[in-house]
Amino acid sequence: MADQPTRGGQKQQQQQQQQMQQQVQPSEAIKSLLPQQGPSKSQVLAVVTLFPVGGALLCLAGLTLVGTLIGLAVATPVFLLFSPVLVPAALTIALAVTGFLTSGAFGITALSSLSWMINYMRRMRGTAGEQMEHAKRRVQETAGQMGQKTGQKIQETQRTL
Repeated sequence: MADQPTRGGQKQQQQQQQQMQQQVQPSEAIKSLLPQQGPSKSQVLAVVTLFPVGGALLCLAGLTLVGTLIGLAVATPVFLLFSPVLVPAALTIALAVTGFLTSGAFGITALSSLSWMINYMRRMRGTAGEQMEHAKRRVQETAGQMGQKTGQKIQETQRTL
């Protein structure tokens, strides 16, 4: 039992020493994370090939941005000039699209509700018929049991007389 606290204390001391070594020599800690060898030939070839491709794509993205800004600068006065016509037209188109989507959603909802109701009614009919048969059997069994009990009572009363 006495050995356990000292072992725990030793472990803590070792951990503290390791942390201090890492604090004193951070370059050594970083070097341990890096691979010992340099990059392979395939990695160098991939970087050499992909660097120009990435640069070209970045240039195309910049050109696209500049073209979009120029187009917006040219189109803004046109939009302002024709706004009395474009705004009502855009609203009309938006309302028409909204109406079509809403009517489609209501139609799908109605069809699914109708389908659910039909399936529910079919299950109820099948269940009601099964329940009716079960109830008839139970009534017949109960009537038979009552008849037997009544017959036994009659026999007992006749014997006692």
